[in-house]
Amino acid sequence: MQVVILCGGSGTRLWPVSRSLYPKQFVKLFGDQSLFQKTILRNEFATSYSVVINQDQYFMGLDQAEETKIQSKKKFILEPAGRNTAPAIAMAALASDPEEILLVVPSDHLIEKQDAYVALVKKAEELARNGKLVTFGIKPGYAETGYGYIETNGLEVKSFKEKPDLKTAEAYVSAGNYFWNSGMFCFKAGVFLEELKIHAPDIYEQSHRAFTSAKTDAAIRIGLDDMKAIRSESIDYAVMEKSKKVNVIPADIGWSDLGSFDSLYDALPKDENGNTKSENVIHIGSKNNLIISGKRLISTIDVQDLMIADTTDALVIARKGSTQKVKDVVALVKKMHPEMTEVHTTAHRPWGTYTILEENPGYKVKQITVRPGAKLSYQLHHQRSEHWIVVRGIATITIEDKTFELKANESTYIPKEAKHRLANLQKDDLVIIEAQVGNYLGEDDIVRLQDDYKRN
Repeated sequence: MQVVILCGGSGTRLWPVSRSLYPKQFVKLFGDQSLFQKTILRNEFATSYSVVINQDQYFMGLDQAEETKIQSKKKFILEPAGRNTAPAIAMAALASDPEEILLVVPSDHLIEKQDAYVALVKKAEELARNGKLVTFGIKPGYAETGYGYIETNGLEVKSFKEKPDLKTAEAYVSAGNYFWNSGMFCFKAGVFLEELKIHAPDIYEQSHRAFTSAKTDAAIRIGLDDMKAIRSESIDYAVMEKSKKVNVIPADIGWSDLGSFDSLYDALPKDENGNTKSENVIHIGSKNNLIISGKRLISTIDVQDLMIADTTDALVIARKGSTQKVKDVVALVKKMHPEMTEVHTTAHRPWGTYTILEENPGYKVKQITVRPGAKLSYQLHHQRSEHWIVVRGIATITIEDKTFELKANESTYIPKEAKHRLANLQKDDLVIIEAQVGNYLGEDDIVRLQDDYKRN
């Protein structure tokens, strides 16, 4: 069995903790593990796994996969643009033997009952070997309006339902034969592709064309124009609602899609007063609060039922039960400060990370950490000059035709328009402080002349 992990979600309902370039599946909300890592570990029984991921998140996903120490064979399929789940799953199926069983799972869900989950997967595998497209229906614990529902008759699917209003959701739960749509599936790769060809032939043809034209090195890289040519569609609309081969398995596995801060509160450990546990929080007379903090110390006094999410550049405070409205906040932020919906002050790159320490008109100060053996692109800037100060490690620096090393407490200057590169050829992290000076300091003022990571 091969596990197909879908990493396309942006997680904006957990903003500002989650951003489009650092979505919730990669945020380490559970100690030193992310939801993506938990997904890999939960499916350790598989013989192999593939990850369908945005190309900008490839190295972050690869790093986190390596941290799990799972030795199963893996492959990454890189999407330059999202086209929903039907094309994403089609790519994974096209990269597999037609007889191989695929267990398709989102990367950002939480499952707490591991033994029940493994037993459920075995049952799904048996049905899949008999040519069925299996979906998992989660037994509803309450009337949820944020999920789609599956109406069932035993193993048969009677209908798929859109996200309902509260009255309709209550009726579904009372009926007893409606389940939350989990977004998890199990089937033979070839069976899924045949059903896709029947029910959404345009998606099949365009996906097949994109896959056969893809470049393959350490990963499978789909071309941008080929990806954009595919119609965006979910697997539910494209196949599951139309196929006559669909079975559903009711599941009670401690499942949550962590689609809001309310659901995250339910999943995190709490103290004796119902407050989520955190090292940098002090509560006095406060109860039932969700606090997500970074380095900053947060104190609460005589408050309850609040959600507080604090990052270095944004703070959200909401009443529990109202956190679905975070998406409305994100829509407004996108108009006012679009970059704040995309990336944190700490940004992840293939070579390491950078953190914006200070930014004002005319200058920006960053801390840059370069991993051992990594290097930034050979590049130039039209609008800014840069000053580099080495804090830790040994930097190998190229400016035009000169290459030299700098050690801790040494510095250099890179004039505007000068071709340059920063590399770490050592065995430990390199940390530098970069001071940018110029009239424009945007990240798009980078002309890459040569890049090890195939970025434009």
